[in-house]
Amino acid sequence: MPTVQANGIKLAYDLQGDPKGEPILLIAGLGLQLISWPDAFCKGLTDQGFRVIRFDNRDSGLSSKMDHFGKPDLHFAFFKTLFHMPLFSCYTLYDMAKDATCLLDELGIEKAHIVGASMGGMIAQIIAARYPHRALTLTSIMSTSGRPGLPGPALEANKALFSRPDNPRDINSVIDHFVKMFKVIGSPSYPTPEEELRMRVTASVRRNVSVSGTARQIMAVASSGDQGALLRTVKTPTLVIHGTDDPLVPVACGRDTARLVSGSILYEIEGMGHDFPPALDGVLSGLIAAHCKGELEPEARRA
Repeated sequence: MPTVQANGIKLAYDLQGDPKGEPILLIAGLGLQLISWPDAFCKGLTDQGFRVIRFDNRDSGLSSKMDHFGKPDLHFAFFKTLFHMPLFSCYTLYDMAKDATCLLDELGIEKAHIVGASMGGMIAQIIAARYPHRALTLTSIMSTSGRPGLPGPALEANKALFSRPDNPRDINSVIDHFVKMFKVIGSPSYPTPEEELRMRVTASVRRNVSVSGTARQIMAVASSGDQGALLRTVKTPTLVIHGTDDPLVPVACGRDTARLVSGSILYEIEGMGHDFPPALDGVLSGLIAAHCKGELEPEARRA
């Protein structure tokens, strides 16, 4: 796996497709790795002539871990948010956005189509707002502006996200834990077959797991706050994709993002949750490819 030094840290990445094709930068979500972007989804983009760049965010996968900052106390952080006390984290989503632009620098890429999912969508939004000269288009998937008042996760999804394996030192127990979690937040109309889900989770766990890294990413999200004002400045052609059955980041969050970005296209997918189910690989890659080519109609649509 190739790596580069970018923004003072090591970032692991891979490249797919025609080196002469327009680049698409994929930014993964909370605690996820570059392999969370399904191969079939990526092939759908490369088959359309694009060059796909996947990478591990800081504190994920094979990229640098910020272990010297320690593991934050998420319970205390939650307590502070209840009383509107300031949160401090060792880095923010703005630092992670700079990681991504520095990666493009190291790869010799001036501009790219920026695609992010969940936390990665928030990072992608920051890139489009703060570094508009680097973004050809923006695609924000199952993400949010982080504005106060937006609905939060369903109770079961929240419990799944913050639960722990029965035996964190046993790899099979860890795999079972993540399989259960992804079933809870997954797409009810497009369930990932058990065998494939377990295969995906096993590959991810065996590649890398960083509980403290994910906790620091959670703090980065929490401390970055409301991006509503930032989104109003985005001029980059924007596509917002959201599942109507997302239990982790409800569809109202996607609608809010689309409302804040002038001229954006909102595409809601009935029965999609907070995952990339195999049945939607072609739908998602097709939507993004069409958006990058400027072929989507400038109006809200629903799959």
